[in-house]
Amino acid sequence: MPTTTLRAATPADLDAITDIHTLARTAYYRAGGLSDPDLTSAESRARRREAWARVLASADGTVLCAVREGEVEGVVSMGPPAYPDLNGTTVGQLYQIHVRPGSWGAGIGSRLHEGFVRFLRERSLSTGVLEAWERNSRARAFYTRHGWRPDGHSRPGPGDAEYLRLRLELGT
Repeated sequence: MPTTTLRAATPADLDAITDIHTLARTAYYRAGGLSDPDLTSAESRARRREAWARVLASADGTVLCAVREGEVEGVVSMGPPAYPDLNGTTVGQLYQIHVRPGSWGAGIGSRLHEGFVRFLRERSLSTGVLEAWERNSRARAFYTRHGWRPDGHSRPGPGDAEYLRLRLELGT
């Protein structure tokens, strides 16, 4: 089994990150019943690329790439909570985690998740939060296996489905 390593993302990873995000996003939204042409349009990809370029240039967050056999196979971004009701001295947010769909089930997502947990521990944060689209059953099952639970907050998402906020409480 090939080894997956985590490393800090660099601007040179921008196209690989954008491709992985586009492929993963398309797969989970389509599996949830959406067929929006915006999922794969060139304009949508360009917007995602610009957003990732801003994230990579920012000092506010952390982005890690999962590398297997020399190829970027996944990405995780994290930082302070984007919710006004959460305390940034105790809470960190997992903004995005994406794995190339052809590599799903190979443990790459779990390695990325480990990177997020390490991020929390290194900053002495006791809680993680994230949002998951309620129709993304694959992601919700993944997070449940890793100890995440809904915290009762949600917001509207595409396809008349909610984005559910999940919480991970670290043990001491």
